[in-house]
Parts: sequence; C-alpha cells; structure tokens
Amino acid sequence: MASIRFANVLLESTPRALHFPTLYYRTDTPFRPTGEDDAWTLAEGGAVDFTTYFNALSVIKLRRYTRATAYRLRLQVKGAPCTITQTRATRLGLEPEKLDETAVALPQTATWTDVVLDLTDDEQTVLAGFQLSAQGAVSMRDAYYEVDIDGDPRTVDLAITTTTFRKESFIRKNMQLVKRELLDSHTDISKHLTMHVVDNGKTLDPNESGDPRITISPNENVGGAGGFARGMIEAMEQSTPATHVLIMDDDVEVSPESIRRTYELLRMVNSEYEEAFVSGAMLNIEDTQLMREDTGYISPELGVCVPAKRQMLVSQYLDVVDNEAFNEEESIPADAHRYAAWWYCCIPMSVIRRVGLPLPVFVRYDDVEYGIRSHPKFMTMNGICVWHAKFEIRYNAGVERYQSTRNGMIAQMTTGLAPDFDTFLKGLHRQIDLEMRKFNYTDAELALDGFEDFLKGPKFIEQPVAQERFMRANRLKEQVVPFDELKQQAAEQGLVGFDPDRLTRQTVETDRPRSLQERAFDFVTHNGQRFVRDGQEGQDGGADYAIITHDGWAYPSGSIHGKNTIVSIDWASRKGVIRHKDVKRYREIVKRYKRDVAYFKKHRSRLEREYQEAAPKLESVDFWKRYLGMA
Repeated sequence: MASIRFANVLLESTPRALHFPTLYYRTDTPFRPTGEDDAWTLAEGGAVDFTTYFNALSVIKLRRYTRATAYRLRLQVKGAPCTITQTRATRLGLEPEKLDETAVALPQTATWTDVVLDLTDDEQTVLAGFQLSAQGAVSMRDAYYEVDIDGDPRTVDLAITTTTFRKESFIRKNMQLVKRELLDSHTDISKHLTMHVVDNGKTLDPNESGDPRITISPNENVGGAGGFARGMIEAMEQSTPATHVLIMDDDVEVSPESIRRTYELLRMVNSEYEEAFVSGAMLNIEDTQLMREDTGYISPELGVCVPAKRQMLVSQYLDVVDNEAFNEEESIPADAHRYAAWWYCCIPMSVIRRVGLPLPVFVRYDDVEYGIRSHPKFMTMNGICVWHAKFEIRYNAGVERYQSTRNGMIAQMTTGLAPDFDTFLKGLHRQIDLEMRKFNYTDAELALDGFEDFLKGPKFIEQPVAQERFMRANRLKEQVVPFDELKQQAAEQGLVGFDPDRLTRQTVETDRPRSLQERAFDFVTHNGQRFVRDGQEGQDGGADYAIITHDGWAYPSGSIHGKNTIVSIDWASRKGVIRHKDVKRYREIVKRYKRDVAYFKKHRSRLEREYQEAAPKLESVDFWKRYLGMA
C-alpha cells in the first residue's frame, strides 16, 4: 500500500476567483488570503465549505478509475477554536451533507496545528469535501487530499506538448507557469515532467525557455495535426521517453493544479484504465463558470460532434454533482463513437506507439479521428480543465466549412466516425443549405471546395499542401469589413437607417417565429431562390433588410424570411458584411453540388479503399518525419 498526495485544495485570488468564488469555496463571511505562507483566513468566524468544483474529491471516479482504498484530508489551522467536518454530495441532495460523526474539534491555538481527517465513503457518495467552522478568526493552509492505493504507484513520465502559431503572449505565459509552479516545485512531478513547444510560426527563440526540460522546436506551419505529431515524436524520442503525452492548446489558461492532478491520477490508475485518455474540460474563458465540454461523441444520425454532457455552471453545487455523477459509458448511444478534444488531452505513449500519429489534415477532426481510432476509455474529473474562448467567438468559415467538411469525410473513410457515410453527405447538404438560405454563397462554395479536395483521394493530403489550402480557404471565405466601412457601404446601397454603432447584441442575435405559411414558402422556394427569375434582387435594399449574427451555425429563419438583403454582424470584432440574394449564383452552386455528389457515388468504393490503404502510412512516424523535414 502507498499514499499519494492527490489533490491540493486550490485557493486563488485571481479575477476569475473573485468573479466566481464558488468555484473554490462557499461562505457568508469574509474569507481571504493573509499573505502568510499561502494561508487563508476566515476573518470573522462562521463557516466555509469546500464541496466545490475545484476542491471536492471525486470519490465516485476514484473508485472507478484507480486502486484507491482510503481517503483522508490533511491541513493546518491556527487561531480561534474551530471544527473541521467532512461533507459529502449525493446524486439527489440539494446541498452538501455534513457528516457530524467525522468532526474534529480544535481549541484556540497561536501556532499551526496539523489536522488529519479520515474520510468516509460509500456507494451513495459522489463527492467528498469538508467544512471549516470557527467561533472567531481562524486561518488554514496546506490543505490537500491524500489517497491510499493498493500496490505501488505507477512510474509516470509526463510530456506536455503544445503547438503555437504566433500566439506568443499565451505560450510564454504557459511556459513560465509550468516552469515556476511545476518544474521548480521540488515535488515528485518536477522530476517526471517535460514540455515540448512546437513553434509553427517560428517566432520564438528556441533558447528562451531557460530550462532544458522545456524545448522549443521551430516547425513549418503544418497546423495543429502536424504540430502535435511533432510533439508526440519529440516526447517519444526524448532522453527518458515519456509514458504519457499531454496535448494542450496554446491559447488556453490552465491551472498548474490540473496538471498535478493528471499526473497523480495516472500514478494510481487500475488495470482497466491504464490506457485511458485523461480529458480535461473546456471552461469558457469569457464566462469562467461555464463548462462547455469534457468529452464528446459523433451523433450517429447527424454526423456532427456533440458534447457528452449538457453545458454546466460549475460554480453551482448541483451542476458540480451532476458533472461527476454522469456516466458517459452508460448514457451515450451505443453506436456513437467518443472522442476527447485536444485543448487538454493526455494520451498514453503505449497507445501512440500502437495506433500511430494524427492524419495530416492541418486542423479540425484530427483529435476526433484520433480518439475514435484509438477507441480508449476516458477519464474526466472535476478540477482537471482549461479555460478557452468559446466556439461562437472563434467561428472561422475557412475552418468550419472547408477544413471540417474535408477532414470529417477523410476521417469517416479512414476510421469510421458514424455508422454510414451518408450521414456526412447529409451534413454537407445541411451546411450548403444553411449558407445559401442566408445568401452566403461564398462559404457554401468553400464547403464544396472541401468536398472536392476530399474527392481527390489520399495522395492529395499526402503532399505538403495543408498550409496552402488553409490559407486559400481563409482568402476565399466571406470577408467582413469594419463598421465604418460597412456603414458607408450600406449608405451607398440604400439601406435606410442602418447604423452599426446603434446595434445591440440582442438586436443582432434575436430571431422571430415564422408562421406555418412562411415556413412552407421558405421550404419550397429555399428562401425565395427557387422558382424565381435569374438576376440580383434587392440591390437597393431600402428599409426591408435583415440584420443577423455572423455566427455560421445560427439560422435566424424568421429574420431573413422574405428579405432580399441581409447584413451579417460579427459583434465580437465590430465587423460585418452585406449580402444580396443572387438566384443565378444559387443555381450554379446547386448544379456544382449535384455534380460532386454524383461523382462521389460513382467512385465511393474506390475512394474508401484508397483512404483505408493509405491510412497506416499517413499515421506513421516515418511519414511524419519526412513530412516535417525531420528525416
């Protein structure tokens, strides 16, 4: 038997913590850092509860994933008489349950006193936590959960790999964080951690990390797929080969505690989960309490990526409990394939050696395809997460229309994401249909570009064309212009009363319901583009135009009904674009789409054979070394 310091009680005074303190603790009285040895003080007595997202112990998952046999809380306190009591969260409880029989009462003390609280556990317990209550000012420090395991800890050598392209401020911050909080920590992880920064933009000094355990590798711009492939190779070939590779986006905020908990979890895993992926949750960097996704799956019906769980506010107790109690293996459709996104995903090196490296697809679906190809178990846990910008703000048609279309179809051919390829054809139809209803013919054509590049077969992506095709897609996508220019264009085109500076998000993002008659008209005529004469209608706009969000996934059907002109607003960048209905262009795209689908159906068997035969080569270390110029 061995004991492992698994999770530190995390207390922060960052803006994030000030906005949502209930991510960390709950109290009705002042609780703040004192500046003394990382201590925090309950200044006026009262009680503070730690059954929270960052500071509760997920015993339900430790039972499932690890060889845990017992749990305890350790901390130091001083000050007024106080009591430390275990709490527990059950599936249906509305608030943490205090287990009074576990209470440890301490007299007033002027020196730091060690407290050890053995935690009780049963099958009803989802989370274990604790409450500190006092009759006056009391301070605490160095609080952590300790886990006893059956047998010895596993040897884990963890390599963080991150790919960056001209995001120097983010990546430098994360390098400094890893060095200061982990590599220089004089704890066990400091002896078993490396970091590989793959610099696709070649804007970093390879020697600037100041630590031999953090390497910066200048790389061609081969996207996330190529950058992470390079990081996997570097981790595989470092002086002490890594046992696990932690893939992490460059533009995230991460707590060092998430990395510590990942490392300690891997040391404790049981035989069932020894090759499982650790998938960190993505929290919203703009609304830091919102958890968007930890793992996802491919919808068998739609062929799209779906979060395994609903969105949750992890500052709220009930959502914290639901998050841990949810069992993906029992709740996701049996024919759906699960994956873990690469904003934070830890993969055993044994899996990488067995299944290979990512496909050379630049960005999008590289992580999805890899997770489904590997078919691992997944481990998720409260407190293992990153903060990332939400997808709506990061929408890019070059990625979502060209890259996602092409790469999703390639991944379907090589790995089989959904039960049938027809699911992806339906997805292509939905994309084109959506864009053309909104008169965004440019991005509809971009989706067809992705489809046609897929139809070229694997020899096309085998060539070093990834950067060029991505840059081309970005050049060809619909181009938004700043508000000043947009206002001038609107005036020239006769859009009466249009003033972007007077818009609100509510105006832009609000839709109206359609009547049954309106819905029927839109269906039959495709928003007025079928069974009408050629030519451009509504060029002068007048007062009859729609204002909608530039979010490519949105379909404001009521707002655009019967309009000939649409103004699409990207409020985050203060840019927009004016679109006009163009029946001639609409018909050209429909003709092109039908021609491409007919070609695919004729050559489907050949394409499937070629992609499946090429996949082992494209996923191999030898291929990637040649592709990256490492050979």
